[in-house]
Amino acid sequence: MTTFRPDELPDLLVIDPDVHHDARGFLLETWQRERYRDIGVPELVLDVHSHSTAGVLRGLHFQHPHAQGKIVRVTHGRVLDVAVDVRRGAPTFARWWSCELSGDNRRQLWIPPGFAHGFLVLSPEADVEYRCSEYYRAEAARYLRWDDPRIGVPWPTRSPVLSPADAQARTLAELAADGALPEYRG
Repeated sequence: MTTFRPDELPDLLVIDPDVHHDARGFLLETWQRERYRDIGVPELVLDVHSHSTAGVLRGLHFQHPHAQGKIVRVTHGRVLDVAVDVRRGAPTFARWWSCELSGDNRRQLWIPPGFAHGFLVLSPEADVEYRCSEYYRAEAARYLRWDDPRIGVPWPTRSPVLSPADAQARTLAELAADGALPEYRG
């Protein structure tokens, strides 16, 4: 397993698991508690699997309170995966980072608590799995506009397929004004 932290958001962790290939296919460990704990990933309590079609944009989502950290991976297809630091007072507040996750590259992305997360499906279909550090709590779910100009993610579409909640998501400024953002704890 190799890892790196993007310069733009060093709290993120990109994980390239060891993949063992042979004539039958491949094998890899997608989670191993001690190994992941050693690289800074806490205990995880919830697995989620989503299936989406081309052009679907899920996000940008986070929870406050009850912030979730997530390890995200794609088992089939390709997505542009995006993380945004929404922690008030963080040195990287409102900064984002993205990478392609796919069933072919088998890359994982650790998104720590206090970050919004979203992805856009680039292939005809995609299966995305996330392992979370906190249970989902509907009352804590927050939705950040995917196209908030304050953040400026250059999504490769201007007309994604959105859920009703994502279509009515609020800007970072609106969420901040309502006290709906977590605070940076340094």
